[in-house]
Amino acid sequence: MKQRFLGRTGLRVSELCFGTMTFGSGADETTSHRMLDTFTEAGGTFIDTADMYGRGLSEEILGRWLKGRRRDELVVATKVFATMGDAPNAGGLSRKHIVSAVDASLRRLGTDYIDLYQTHVWDATTPVEETLSTLDTLVKAGKVRYLGASNHSAAQLQKALDVARAHGWEPYASLQPFYNLLGRDIEWELLPLSEAEGVGVIPYSPLHGGWLSGKFRRGMAAPPEGTRGAGSWEERATEDTWRVVDAVLAVAGETGRSPAQVALRWLLQQPGVTAPIIGARSVEQLADNLGCVDWELTAGQRQRLTEASARPLPYPYNVLAHYPGREPRTGPRTDVG
Repeated sequence: MKQRFLGRTGLRVSELCFGTMTFGSGADETTSHRMLDTFTEAGGTFIDTADMYGRGLSEEILGRWLKGRRRDELVVATKVFATMGDAPNAGGLSRKHIVSAVDASLRRLGTDYIDLYQTHVWDATTPVEETLSTLDTLVKAGKVRYLGASNHSAAQLQKALDVARAHGWEPYASLQPFYNLLGRDIEWELLPLSEAEGVGVIPYSPLHGGWLSGKFRRGMAAPPEGTRGAGSWEERATEDTWRVVDAVLAVAGETGRSPAQVALRWLLQQPGVTAPIIGARSVEQLADNLGCVDWELTAGQRQRLTEASARPLPYPYNVLAHYPGREPRTGPRTDVG
């Protein structure tokens, strides 16, 4: 598995990130540890969790696995925001909550530091200066190495970057957004902004809750039983979706790869993307997802997938598309081997 730089930092991360949201819920501890073994044996070094996953259980399971391993060889990411109790300051991005939350995450993870500490969502109730100055102190204290954001709009991300720059505080090095062949909205603003500012992009839900895994096919009258995407059937079972699914299945047949590998490979080859976050409930599912590395879609295959998943642009993007920027981009560095 190749390593890539996270944005414009010198931090190297594996081209796939392993997401641990299923730990303790969709996967028991034994299975979770086996999946971590499988991921790292394949060359993976980048692991993502959050304090809200299982109300801390995911971090605890990951922490027990980390014991006895070479911590400096791994890049561990977690997130802060979730309300973890009934107290008035038990959630959000206030100084009080962040300082308490980082110490709680460190205890659950059983580690002295967090490689990438991410704000899970924008907090409209807390001044961004309070949030960013607090995060900066965590970096200076050595509790956190790098900072990231998740679920921010382009305006919110730009404001955070500008405020950090103006004060000389540690900036966000990465963005964790929703992005896949069925959800490409970040291409309107967030992805170009991240490229321009040198922010690494680590997309979550790259298979859109299983819709791009090959389990969903045109002609189905109902979703497969027990699938994550079953809850979105009424909204998602449309001609737009089936057009994308058909294209993924066709390319999978041409390449001899699974549909999930094709969908992940498209994302891996998208400009500005650092490392898609893959999740799994079993070792077998993880092993299939890992098959998206060490090969490439042809330019024609990428174009077919891109065209099948394209949607009409809303205003003003439909107008701006006719006036592409003329300035060269200076985005984040990518492969380092």
